[in-house]
Amino acid sequence: MFQDAPIYHQLVAERGDVPARVRDAATTIRLELEQVMSTGRPPGPFAPAQPQSPQTQAPRHNAALPPGPHPR
Repeated sequence: MFQDAPIYHQLVAERGDVPARVRDAATTIRLELEQVMSTGRPPGPFAPAQPQSPQTQAPRHNAALPPGPHPR
């Protein structure tokens, strides 16, 4: 693809092979999504988040929504 592009090889040497890392990440996501779609469960251990009581929740600084319950 970029065999005759010296600038590409220089960028890979300086920054790493970003397109290859993106392809690897996309492949991993696709495989995980295929597993979720076929089994209904994510790969590996999964524990849903436990709801916190209002006293243990951290303050929401700069949040887009005000504190309190929100419709889902």
